Amino acid sequence: MLQEAGRGARTLAASSLLAPLLASCQRGDRPLLLAGRGELPAAWLKQLHDPWRSQLLEDPAAVVNGLSKAALVQLTDGWATSLPPSRWQPLAAPALLARLTPEAALVSRLFQAEGAPALAYPWAFTPWVLVLRSRPDLAARSREGWSLLFDPSLRDKLVLPSSPRLVMQLAAGGPEAVTVDLDRLRELRRQALAHDDRDGLNLLLAGDAEAAVLPAQRLIPLLRRDPRLRILLPASGAPLAWNLLLRPAGHPVAPPLEWLAAILEPPLLQSLLTAGWVPPLPRAALEPLLAKLPRPMAELLLPPPELLRRCWSLPPLDVRQRLMLQNLWDAAAP
Repeated sequence: MLQEAGRGARTLAASSLLAPLLASCQRGDRPLLLAGRGELPAAWLKQLHDPWRSQLLEDPAAVVNGLSKAALVQLTDGWATSLPPSRWQPLAAPALLARLTPEAALVSRLFQAEGAPALAYPWAFTPWVLVLRSRPDLAARSREGWSLLFDPSLRDKLVLPSSPRLVMQLAAGGPEAVTVDLDRLRELRRQALAHDDRDGLNLLLAGDAEAAVLPAQRLIPLLRRDPRLRILLPASGAPLAWNLLLRPAGHPVAPPLEWLAAILEPPLLQSLLTAGWVPPLPRAALEPLLAKLPRPMAELLLPPPELLRRCWSLPPLDVRQRLMLQNLWDAAAP
């Protein structure tokens, strides 16, 4: 009898040890969504149902390193286009993409020519803006646009993007970075306290910086609760940042189409707008929901048509273009 009891105890112990392993195997069989922390709206992520699971990583580089284990990944357009198109498989969601604007169609092809397959779901976009902290004097000069970046009072008080290409466009005042004046680029680089997309907002809020160039989406939630901040979207236009979902090549799992479409309809769409996320839907679909928000916030989320037409996306560069910009950047070292 004692022997039977011993066998039963050993069986129970073995089962207890195997349970986590079995659960781990079951989780491993479930399709995985990889995303950067803070790069997907929490309300949307909560609606991702079985069999899908999600994992949030600290930075885009970690997401790229995890492509082999993911069926769906979140990246910005700059990170997605830094990889060869062969690393992605078609999204296979034509009805979903048909609901978006023509500008989004180009981004869905990762800026490849018309007729190329749609590889990405460009579910949100936002302009880069100039945000000022406790600088009403500069805010009063908002008509000067990106030229405010050169104000002498911002020396070592300005956070610029980490992308040299973006900084060159800001110095040039438009998308043609190759036309930038070297002296002007050198002067802008001298202004910078840091080139930091990730912690730039923290530097601003802590008082180490008085101005920063950041995606508007990160700032929208702060507008109502931090009166020190003023956000300027220059009338000359601004670079656009796109947030994408993509299917890594080699994963046969179909995308969760119902979940992908959920952000295009109320009530989730309204909560996304309030948090600063703007899907590239036709203006007629967004304006009734934006009308419920304060006008300054609504115009940052979806700029007026004439201003939005002056904004630009950043298609990938070929080798010659990259080399040219790198040479310009090196020549303008402060």
